[in-house]
Amino acid sequence: MDGRPFERGLSLIRAGRFFEAHEELELAWRAAETAERDFYQGLVHVAVAWYQAGRGRPLATARQLEKAARRLRPYAPAHRSVDVTDLLAQVERARERLAAGSLALDPPRIRVTHQSVRWLG
Repeated sequence: MDGRPFERGLSLIRAGRFFEAHEELELAWRAAETAERDFYQGLVHVAVAWYQAGRGRPLATARQLEKAARRLRPYAPAHRSVDVTDLLAQVERARERLAAGSLALDPPRIRVTHQSVRWLG
């Protein structure tokens, strides 16, 4: 798979450009091998969750955060150099803030780790 949509998607999340990030990450998801599709889809859900929060949509945000956690969890602690454990903690903090009635989510930080791949199997 060409890594450019993946890298661009992560950069766009870091820049707070969540709609554009989700579009790039969907390209990565569509091109991914079956074993990695949930990883990319989880990142899509992260981008969409923050996008929905910015639009003032708590129910849509909650649904996307739940989907992100479910899709990303099997890839912890890290996959494709993404610190998945840290990202899951950020998703959980966002869920807690949302449950407390606030859509003012801290921007997601995609941390890089030296672990490159979490093998599933």
